[in-house]
Amino acid sequence: MQRRHLLKGPWPFALSALALPMLAGVSLPAAAQAWPSKTVRIVVPTGPGSSLDLIVRAMSDKLGAKWGQPVVVENKPGAGGMLGLDVAAKATDGHTLAIGFNGPIAFNAFLYRKMPYDPAKDLLPVIMTTSQPNVLAVNADKVPAKTVPEFVAWARAQGSKVNYSSLGNGSSAHLTMELFLAEAGLQATHVPFNGSPPAAMAVAQGEADATFMVAPALLPHVRNNKVRLLAVSSAQRPDSLKDLPTLASAGYANVESLAWNGLFAPAGTPEAVISKINADANAVLQDPAVRQALDAQGLTVVGGSAADFQRVIDGDRKRWGPVINRLGVKLD
Repeated sequence: MQRRHLLKGPWPFALSALALPMLAGVSLPAAAQAWPSKTVRIVVPTGPGSSLDLIVRAMSDKLGAKWGQPVVVENKPGAGGMLGLDVAAKATDGHTLAIGFNGPIAFNAFLYRKMPYDPAKDLLPVIMTTSQPNVLAVNADKVPAKTVPEFVAWARAQGSKVNYSSLGNGSSAHLTMELFLAEAGLQATHVPFNGSPPAAMAVAQGEADATFMVAPALLPHVRNNKVRLLAVSSAQRPDSLKDLPTLASAGYANVESLAWNGLFAPAGTPEAVISKINADANAVLQDPAVRQALDAQGLTVVGGSAADFQRVIDGDRKRWGPVINRLGVKLD
């Protein structure tokens, strides 16, 4: 319920974060005033054109203008997002951030025996940027289904011949599909990719029959009639997806997932700097041009405080840990 409240009402959190310095009636601490003193690097753990890449690039110029320093976006895809997050976790220059998502932050500790970083100890949540439902999508030529029940019937008739793509092992897309398959009593082979653009392309070209992922990488293929969207995985739907039914309405209420994204800083970053980045990012996320650009891609702006973001992460770990263990998904 905490997460649903946050998603339905991000404005009070964002406004309170922005108002803190004014309410206190004092200037920001020296550490925050001095930051940044050089170029800020934001590591994106997925490739160009992914939803995370779109979010950071929509924000980077406006953040740079606020900070008076350039903001460089660096794509580091690989290992289901862990490669890029590891870069940020080990950064010591004081000017490296990363955008993270469910998999390498909340899920992977349950999937891997060993990770290159500890997401709970080596990274600090700064702000939740967006949250969006995963969308069930199919190849429009190979798969005749136009509804979720029709897809289930078609997939059941194929036996073990069905495959699906995801943006990486342990991603929200991967686990949402595994949960859906278990609930529907279906079998399918997982084909992971490094990011949503190649995973979406695989469905568009017929290399994969289906996928669960957020909408941005799918929408160009939908417009070209190569991919068909069947349903969203949560009750919250951005305007661009409001005509799609929910999985709950098709009888799969247990298959509810939100793919969230947010900025992280290395552990040890001063609290005053975290607060400054949070306030500035909240302001940028309220910019009408930024909100419009993100909503057009099916991305719902959230914002809020670092503590709000931490609660969402904790909630995801608590909810999905038992699900991962029950499904028996292990990636070592």
